Amino acid sequence: MFGAVIFSLILGHDIVTTKITWAREISRIVQQRCASCHRAGGSAPFALATYDEARPWARSIAEEVLERRMPPWNPVKGFGQFRHEAGLSQEEIGLIADWVEGGAPRGDPRYLPPAALPAPVARTVAGLRVPVAGQLVFAKPLTARGIAVTRMAEGAAISVWAELPDGSTEPLLEIAHFRSAANQPYEFLTPLALPAGTRLHLEGTATVALISSGALPARQSARSAPGRTAGSAATPGAPRAEERSR
Repeated sequence: MFGAVIFSLILGHDIVTTKITWAREISRIVQQRCASCHRAGGSAPFALATYDEARPWARSIAEEVLERRMPPWNPVKGFGQFRHEAGLSQEEIGLIADWVEGGAPRGDPRYLPPAALPAPVARTVAGLRVPVAGQLVFAKPLTARGIAVTRMAEGAAISVWAELPDGSTEPLLEIAHFRSAANQPYEFLTPLALPAGTRLHLEGTATVALISSGALPARQSARSAPGRTAGSAATPGAPRAEERSR
């Protein structure tokens, strides 16, 4: 063991203390979550397609994913469900952090996934956009396909949810720290059928639009929820990020 430590120090490599490897676990996460930008000719400043490309950035990668700055994705996980989610799961973050902390080993190349680029992320959601500010009450049923943030301050926080006539709630979108560079329309995983009498709530300061598949006669209240900064307590009655819709 002592000889292995000295050999690693001479080569300038971290001592390997993990069974997690680039070949078996990390390459698959990077391919699925990062390669659409971090590739030759991509929008990111460097590629992460291979171990040799990723290894010099290992410490930076761990820091970025632990702070949830990368991959860029505004919605808080667990509050609303969306197609093309770019954010990492807690399990994926843990694997990357443990891999880096354990020396970022390459692993057996036989376990590498087939080379492939992920499908392009959808940047548009077709439909009519209905502005939401304060409280919006539906005069007739609506099918919601997604939600979009059209104006919001950098670093601000918002929460948007629907209160159904039966008293249950449907979480739509929560953002804890808005980054304009990561903004896009967010398409719901499944279109939401919202009945007449549904009340939309927006907590925070932003211009938000619900994307619907049809016209929406609605009545807008004059009261708007006060703004809040990231990390502040939510308005009483608002569903939290860990709650699922009932």
